[in-house]
Amino acid sequence: MTKFNKGLLFGVSAYLMWGLLPLYWQLVEEAGAYEILAHRGIWSLLLCVFLLTIRKQIKSAFVMVRASRTLSLLFLASGLLTLNWGVYIWSVTVDRVVEAALGYYITPLINVTFGVLLLREKLRPLQWTAVGIATVGVLILTVGYGALPWIALVLSISWGSYSLIKKSLNLGALETLSVETFFAFFPNLFFLFFIEANGTAEFGKDWGSSLLLFGAGAATVIPLLLFNGSTTRLPLSTVGLLQYITPTIMFFIGIFINHEDISTTKIAGFAFIWLALAVLSRDLYRSSRTLNNGEAQIL
Repeated sequence: MTKFNKGLLFGVSAYLMWGLLPLYWQLVEEAGAYEILAHRGIWSLLLCVFLLTIRKQIKSAFVMVRASRTLSLLFLASGLLTLNWGVYIWSVTVDRVVEAALGYYITPLINVTFGVLLLREKLRPLQWTAVGIATVGVLILTVGYGALPWIALVLSISWGSYSLIKKSLNLGALETLSVETFFAFFPNLFFLFFIEANGTAEFGKDWGSSLLLFGAGAATVIPLLLFNGSTTRLPLSTVGLLQYITPTIMFFIGIFINHEDISTTKIAGFAFIWLALAVLSRDLYRSSRTLNNGEAQIL
């Protein structure tokens, strides 16, 4: 198998797993969003530490957090990640997967906006066009929902901010996820002890639910490792286009499995978002080809 094909396999697998996660959380929705979130954080941390031990990267993780700036940014990243996970899991448990899908459709456009406002990047004409079309789409969806689609906005802004921090740090995903989940470890553990003590915890009631909650760590870490494997083997443009697999699967889960309400106005709003992403993808593809041609000439 070629390097490209292996990267494609890793990338598609990661985005398929992320897209199917709503079905996983629905299997344990009786536990409630907060208990699921706590288990996801704790078991993810333990799995990360296990993998770091196998890879002999524990020392490098400790070295990484010696700098106060790195530690502060990872603390902020931990808060953003917890917010993103919490809202996402809650949206699944209350059958608002379509709105969550919208959030992950908007995320690339949020990244572009952050690039302009915070990193002083210059937008190309097609990128400006994509942002404008997406803005119209969000306005239409606001009318369709009767209010701002806050789930989508919280998910996209929190993930965009999280990505911005990770980009500025440029450190290993496994090491940073370990630190981020460690910051939330004790609040999560305290919460689980509290609900176990008052008898409202789902964990421990039956083997099926307990194993699924335990598996939340693997459901979090495995697609992340697959994603990292794809980014080292594929062009950034290809990875960027593959990411639309996830919200598309979520959208279809919301419509065809959860039978969530989808009005004509909402479909029109989504159509504008999809058009904006098509324009953005076209620009990404063109810029990637230009960059590759330039590198070929240099070589």
